[in-house]
Amino acid sequence: MAKQKFDGIVEAVHYAADGRVEWVRAYERRGATFSDRVLIPRQELVNKLKEGKRYLIGRRKQYLASTFDFSQPVHLLPRDGQEVLVVGEIQAERDCLEGVPII
Repeated sequence: MAKQKFDGIVEAVHYAADGRVEWVRAYERRGATFSDRVLIPRQELVNKLKEGKRYLIGRRKQYLASTFDFSQPVHLLPRDGQEVLVVGEIQAERDCLEGVPII
């Protein structure tokens, strides 16, 4: 079975008062392993997704270093000249990272 290729795992999200993602807490790939938890501002995440990087939602397995439980990818949808962050095949009008714990 081929290994899944992804650049990061989104573990939690923080929304601003207007309903847009303000930042996400994630793990990022660093070669063969992953970083500690990092906070990624919305615009930085949008830029990384535009560059073609793949982020999935999930969480790190306890005591297993670079092993994760993960599910759907995070991607961008164009809406009214802006980008909307969504998970999976959701068709949303504003950011909707369904299934990601909110901080």
